[in-house]
Amino acid sequence: MELQKILSAVDHTLLKQTATWDEIRCICDDAVQYKTASVCIPASYVKRAKQYVGDKMAVCTVIGFPNGYSTPDIKAFEAKNAIENGADEIDMVINIGWIKDGLYDQELAEIRKVKAACGDRILKVIIETCLLTQEEKIRMCKVVTESGADFIKTSTGFSTAGATFEDVALFQKHVGPNVRIKAAGGIKTLDDAERFLSLGASRLGTSRIIKLIKNEEAHG
Repeated sequence: MELQKILSAVDHTLLKQTATWDEIRCICDDAVQYKTASVCIPASYVKRAKQYVGDKMAVCTVIGFPNGYSTPDIKAFEAKNAIENGADEIDMVINIGWIKDGLYDQELAEIRKVKAACGDRILKVIIETCLLTQEEKIRMCKVVTESGADFIKTSTGFSTAGATFEDVALFQKHVGPNVRIKAAGGIKTLDDAERFLSLGASRLGTSRIIKLIKNEEAHG
């Protein structure tokens, strides 16, 4: 697979709590240079980052992150506020406790509320696969398909594990044709990235791929 095809699927990500503007600016520069799909950053930096990159790069941010237990109204407000600040894409975390309680209709309503707040902006739904059973993952594929969201996403990267090849293959089997797949969390190598894409992912949430490429360039 061509390197640029991999890079064009990457949401170049920096979401650690200690992230500074200098670090955010640097990943914005890298994203523009390497032509990634987006830069994924904390909401508090969205306005400044969008002013910095302009139309050269899509800016993505996260809401209800990383635990997902904010109320639907708060998540919708976060999404609306982020978009007003310039966000092009929103990654939201579901209420995992609701899934454990079997409240799938309630979660469907929440995602629809956030999607309404997003308007024509891309919405990705993080279901945190490492905390769900196989049955719960399959049910969430159906919920996300019915919700009108654009993507189902594996992981926040802040829980017990990240994306797995098995989960992406499961998504590919069970989501509708209107839903794309984002693998995120623990994607460490170009081989990993290529395999996730071959299994059906069209986005990759990672901070490591560009670091790997820059290191290879620096050392010939």
